[in-house]
Amino acid sequence: MTQKILYDDLLKLGSVPRMVVESYDLCLYQCFVDFGEGERLVWKTAKKTLTTHNLTAMREKLSKLKPREVFLRQSSAFDEMIGQPSKSGSNELLIPLSLDSIFF
Repeated sequence: MTQKILYDDLLKLGSVPRMVVESYDLCLYQCFVDFGEGERLVWKTAKKTLTTHNLTAMREKLSKLKPREVFLRQSSAFDEMIGQPSKSGSNELLIPLSLDSIFF
């Protein structure tokens, strides 16, 4: 079993290479860290994942990690919602996300 990556442990590193923020239904966000060996979910505690209910709150948390790259990822359930058949490919949207424009 892979050891969980805690947010507080990432803070101790000073910087992380790549973060991906996953958007679920535009009201729940989780983040993943990638050290080059695949993405791993970030945990707030040993029993609770790091989640926020808006993108601004997640950006504030990630800015403290000083990531070199940050991406926002969303997969749309639109086709499924309107009764279209499942597609073989992914409809994932992955866009670069800047942390520079966060105002506190």
